[in-house]
Amino acid sequence: MPELPEVESVVRAQRQWLVGRRFVDFVSHWPRNAAPSAAAVREALVGRMVADVWRRAKYIVVTLAEDEAARPGSSRRPEASAGSRSASNSGRRSAQQSAGYLLIHLRMSGRLEWFTLPKGDGATAAKWPAGSPAHVRAEFEFDNGGRLLFCDARKFGRIAWTRDLTSVTAHLGVEPLDDEFRPAMLRELLQSRSRALKPLLLDQSLVAGIGNIYADEALHRAGLHPLTPSDRVEPEAVKRLCSAIRAVLRDAIRRNGTSFDWVYPSGTMQDHLRVYGRTGAACRACGSAIVALRVGQRGTHICPRCQPLPRGRAAEGRALRSGSARV
Repeated sequence: MPELPEVESVVRAQRQWLVGRRFVDFVSHWPRNAAPSAAAVREALVGRMVADVWRRAKYIVVTLAEDEAARPGSSRRPEASAGSRSASNSGRRSAQQSAGYLLIHLRMSGRLEWFTLPKGDGATAAKWPAGSPAHVRAEFEFDNGGRLLFCDARKFGRIAWTRDLTSVTAHLGVEPLDDEFRPAMLRELLQSRSRALKPLLLDQSLVAGIGNIYADEALHRAGLHPLTPSDRVEPEAVKRLCSAIRAVLRDAIRRNGTSFDWVYPSGTMQDHLRVYGRTGAACRACGSAIVALRVGQRGTHICPRCQPLPRGRAAEGRALRSGSARV
């Protein structure tokens, strides 16, 4: 599943094509993926201009301009500082000057592709020539003739329109690249719960956007075992973990994300992962063999030397092994 860096990479790639363009049509080839319905999404989009494209957690958010006088990119992001805007393009956009929001969640196999048909060609997905994108589930047509295609082999992805963004995102936690995400905040999150570290990091209601790959990578960089009870993490270790989370996410964004387990082809972070997917390979830090285990029903990768479970807490860690996370 695409995580924060992959979604951020998609947002940055598509923003240049979409901002300032006006929706001409919307067609869903898999009606179950559109909410509240394909017809409602089409009615909300057609004739509207794209004011901005941004990210909230793993959602791609398209802000619709309220009227023709609204300038593309002029809407503000409340509750996000200037530092977070420049670092992560995250935050929550104000409803002011907005006709609502188009939200896209890629889930397991979704991807977005910009496609331009020859002028005068009214072809649909079923009629496109060889070499056209496969598994097209929805099409967004724009006033410049371009089409944004939502492709999804497994049909888990979702498209939704809403006027009230909080109705969709209210359950989401802090953005890990926002300025407010600092050791003090992370320590409060950890200390107020007694859960294994990894399931806690995957809980989208606490920290939004981190998934299996980057949880493993951040914990390795911080030297913490994923089964370490959250309320037993020492202050210095909290600082390391906070720094590791931000560093690995920024590194992955710079490399356009990880591609080996996802259909989006441009990322290179897979060549720089330290533990995830490297079972049996040598740890890049100490040379020990990377070990695979399951934590909270999720495949997990660690270096047993760099990430030892604290002595006397192995039993507690095993008890927390079944912890679940909302992803």
